[in-house]
Amino acid sequence: MAPAARFRNAALIHNPAAGRGRRRRERQLDRAAHLLDAYGIRVTRIPTTGPGSATQLARTEVAAGRDLIIACGGDGTINEVVNGMAGSPVPLAILPAGTGNVLATHLGLPWDIWRAAEYIPRGVVRRVALGQAGSRYFICLAGAGADGHLFYRLNQLPAGDLKYARYFWEGYQQLWLYDFPWFEVRVDDEVIPATQLIVSRVKHYAFPIAPAADLFRDDFEVCVISTRSRFRYFLYSFAVFTDKLDAFPEVRRFPARAVRAVAREGRVLVETDAEAAGELPVEFRVVPEALSLLVPEKRVS
Repeated sequence: MAPAARFRNAALIHNPAAGRGRRRRERQLDRAAHLLDAYGIRVTRIPTTGPGSATQLARTEVAAGRDLIIACGGDGTINEVVNGMAGSPVPLAILPAGTGNVLATHLGLPWDIWRAAEYIPRGVVRRVALGQAGSRYFICLAGAGADGHLFYRLNQLPAGDLKYARYFWEGYQQLWLYDFPWFEVRVDDEVIPATQLIVSRVKHYAFPIAPAADLFRDDFEVCVISTRSRFRYFLYSFAVFTDKLDAFPEVRRFPARAVRAVAREGRVLVETDAEAAGELPVEFRVVPEALSLLVPEKRVS
C-alpha cells in the first residue's frame, strides 16, 4: 500500500528546451506525474517560456498556495526556481534534465525523471542555506574569473548546442584565450590577489572542486587561485580530479560565510550555478535557512 502523501497540490516547472530527447522527456514527465498521482499528489505541469521565466513562475505558484514545487531541468532552471522560492516555506523537489544538474547529482538522484520522482513521496524536508551574490541567490556554486567568463560564453550558445563535451571544449579554448585579469578577494581583514574565485556549497561541480563543502552547513568552501600562468591552470585540470589542488602554493581553500571580490584590472565576470551573473564587484554571502529542500531519505544525515 502506498504511504499517505504529505503533499497534495504540486506545480512541476519544467524547461522544455533542456538537453536533448524532448519526446522521451515528455513521456518521462507523464510517467512521473502518474506515479505521483498514485500517491495522492496532484501535479500541474507548467513549462518555462524563456530565460528567466522560471523565477516568476515559481513565485506565482507559491503565492497560489501550492504545497510543493518540483523543478525539472538543468542547472539554469533550478537556479531560476530557487530565486523565485528563496525565503518561502514551500519545499522544492528536483528532477534532473538538461545538460547538467549538479544539485541532483549531489542529492544522489538517478539521471532519469521517472525514477528520480520515486523519492518525492518519501523525501525529507530540510531547511538549507543558500548562497547570495549581490541580489541573486544560488544553491550550489558561484565563481568569478575564468569560470565566469566560460559560462558567459556558454550562455550565448543555443540550448541545443550545450552538450556536455562543449563545456570541456570551451574550457580548453579559454585556457589559451582568456587573459586571467587580477582581482582582489577580501575575507575578514585579509586581501588575497586572485585570478579565479570559487565559493561552493557542494563537493562536486563537474569535478571535485570543494571536497570539504556541505550543502547542509551554513558556509562556503572557498577556492582562490593566485596565478596568471596558463601552464599552471593546465596542471590544475589534472590535479582537481585527484584532489591534489592543495599541493599548489598559489591555490588556497578554506571555509567562509562571506567573501567580497573587487576587480583590479579589466572586467571580471561572475557566474552563479553555471549562469552568467554580471561582473565584479560582488559580495558572496551565505543566507542560513533560506530554502526548504526535499531530499532523499538517504541524504538526511
